[in-house]
Amino acid sequence: MYSYKKNNSKFKKIIIWISLILSVSVFSILLYSLYLGIDISNTMVGTNQIQTERMSLSIEEAKENNETVSDMIENTQDAIVGISKIKNNGSSIFLADGATQLGIGTGVVVADNGYILTNWHVSGNKYSNCYVTMHNGKIYNGIVVWADSNIDLAIVKISAKGLNYIKIGDSDQVRIGEAVYAIGNPIGYEFQRTVTAGIISAVNRTIKIEEEGTQSYMEDLIQTDATINPGNSGGPLINVEGEMIGINTIKITSAEGIGFAVPINIIKPIIESYVQTGNFEEAYIGIAGFDKNVIPYLSSEIEFDSGIYVAQINLDGPCYKTSLKEGDIITKIDGKAINTMSELRNYIYTKKPNDEVTLTILRNKKESEIKIVLGKK
Repeated sequence: MYSYKKNNSKFKKIIIWISLILSVSVFSILLYSLYLGIDISNTMVGTNQIQTERMSLSIEEAKENNETVSDMIENTQDAIVGISKIKNNGSSIFLADGATQLGIGTGVVVADNGYILTNWHVSGNKYSNCYVTMHNGKIYNGIVVWADSNIDLAIVKISAKGLNYIKIGDSDQVRIGEAVYAIGNPIGYEFQRTVTAGIISAVNRTIKIEEEGTQSYMEDLIQTDATINPGNSGGPLINVEGEMIGINTIKITSAEGIGFAVPINIIKPIIESYVQTGNFEEAYIGIAGFDKNVIPYLSSEIEFDSGIYVAQINLDGPCYKTSLKEGDIITKIDGKAINTMSELRNYIYTKKPNDEVTLTILRNKKESEIKIVLGKK
């Protein structure tokens, strides 16, 4: 009995193993048959087609974006002009001190009747003369009708009509990281209307300028990494819509990729006045002040959170005969909060001589109001 049971057990194990082998074989055959039924070539073609379509779409999008930017630049370039203090009689910037002798810079047409915006350090003071070279090579005599060295801007007038002019944007809306383009005449006419690209690196920048033993400050500037060279001065900084948001003014020579532009909004009221009336009566408040970003350069003892520190009251200005004092902090003008001299200056540009404004000031941490009748600059 014992021997029989043992042999019977072995036989059952053999039967189980054979059944398992047959089951696996049948399953493998069925799986292989299903595999052969799949159209692998069509599947791969479909996948490759999707990838190709996506790649083609990306290329087309990039091409379309490039064409849009190129069209925008081309439509803008006719408004870019060269400005020189002496007439260009064939001199070259490649000659010794050629660029200095020519006094070459850039300007941009802002109205079809011959008004051109540039830097004060390019065109010179009000009533001075300069030469304006248009995109077609024609040269005009220009006269500076308005200039302000404090913000390094000037307006030049030429006798011309029907000019292509640039669209003016809103510099209050610029954002850090936004793509921008600088157009100008870097180091001379040989490279006129050179375009460089970059981004807005920062806004509301204040920089200290030291020249010939004197110090000055420019504030509320737009910082960009678009390459700016000396001849770019006075040229536009434009956004992707082709709108001018600033005028290129200065670069940091000790570092690459740090340039600055004056926000366009500060001079909008003046441009509009000249275009509409041919004149601009500039109101005058007669103070020099600094914002909280400049104060650390001057003194570590002066502290305030907002407003403008009154550093000087001009003897010939309308504020001299009022109760305003040096050391006061101006926080508002006509109820409008201000934190930089640019904001104050921009507001005054919207007024006329003999207009009355109300300054809100802080003195010894106490708030009060002072009425000022603006003078004429």
